[in-house]
Amino acid sequence: MEIEIVKELIASFKEAELTSLSLKCEDFELNLGKEVNVVNVAGNYGGVSMPLQVPQATVAQAESEISSSESELSANKKYIKSPIVGTFYAASSPNGKPFVEVGSRVKKGDVVCVVEAMKLMNEVEAEEDGEILEILVTNEEMVEYGQPLFVIG
Repeated sequence: MEIEIVKELIASFKEAELTSLSLKCEDFELNLGKEVNVVNVAGNYGGVSMPLQVPQATVAQAESEISSSESELSANKKYIKSPIVGTFYAASSPNGKPFVEVGSRVKKGDVVCVVEAMKLMNEVEAEEDGEILEILVTNEEMVEYGQPLFVIG
């Protein structure tokens, strides 16, 4: 393998968010790795409490996005927020009817969506009675912890 190609691979690896890379071609083998600062995050996932190791940059980015989102939120609006990081689903199955739509009346405890995290489906419930005024995310969108999903009034 030519040295220029190896140099390009190393440069690309440094810029990528990968933590390891292994490449084997005929009689050439290349193993690259990065040390990643991690933060232990404890969470409640589907009723099971477990620690997770999350890259520190990811935690800082999520905190930044959450704080900027919160600053944009109006004080007089109420929100149903995601309790975890995961994938938002508006219905219980791909062809199913959405749990709620704009204009739907919900009562405290009603399921409004599902957030999938680590292959576990977590039902998100309304924390108070009200009407769904706006849906802030789309089906199958990745959501962050604390991200507003619905405006409720």
